[in-house]
Amino acid sequence: MRRAALTGTATFRVYSWSVPTLSLGRNQRARDAYDEAIAEELGVRFVRRPTGGRALLHHREVTYSATLPSTHPDEARASYDFINGVLLAGLARLGINAGPPIAPRSLPPSLRPCFDVPADHEIALDGRKLVGSAQWRHGGALLQHGSILVRDDQPMIARILKTDGPEATTSAASLGDALGWDPSVNQVAEPILESLREATGGPVGTFDPDSALEADARALRATYADDSWTWRR
Repeated sequence: MRRAALTGTATFRVYSWSVPTLSLGRNQRARDAYDEAIAEELGVRFVRRPTGGRALLHHREVTYSATLPSTHPDEARASYDFINGVLLAGLARLGINAGPPIAPRSLPPSLRPCFDVPADHEIALDGRKLVGSAQWRHGGALLQHGSILVRDDQPMIARILKTDGPEATTSAASLGDALGWDPSVNQVAEPILESLREATGGPVGTFDPDSALEADARALRATYADDSWTWRR
């Protein structure tokens, strides 16, 4: 985001997770809500993201993020539409006919799972959430990131709640169920990249981190890896 604000360059990233990780929403209540001992037994770690929303488990999924310069609030909706268009076109190249949710709902912060129901600006398949996304504007830049499930691991969240919490009312959609096989990160990234090239109508290059970005990452890592951020509320 800092790089986008300083240079005016947009970056689209596709990646995966090395271990199962529960991502808490920026303003979600979490302190004393999760059993860290059980999470450790299950190999689950915790992070709190800068965007809002509810908890989701990053595990068997493909994650994307897009950072771009943004100086006006009206750009948020246009960015959602553009990025979701790229994702939908990429999924279509993969053979998945997804789309916007038929009846999106507002999802206030709570202990209910993020993938319980699709919210506005998200992507669904057969009425179930397939891509959960969130957005944050700060310092002249915009971040949109989200999870594209390869398999639905979200029920694991209920296992690490300290009390019997609300479970998902429906199962999430997943690429594995839709395709009948589990695509790799590259197999999802490549059609997204082709769709990004088509949508921009211009060259899309590879991103090589420079020393300024690496310095920013080191500084921010100290904040986001600190328990005072993760368990701040």
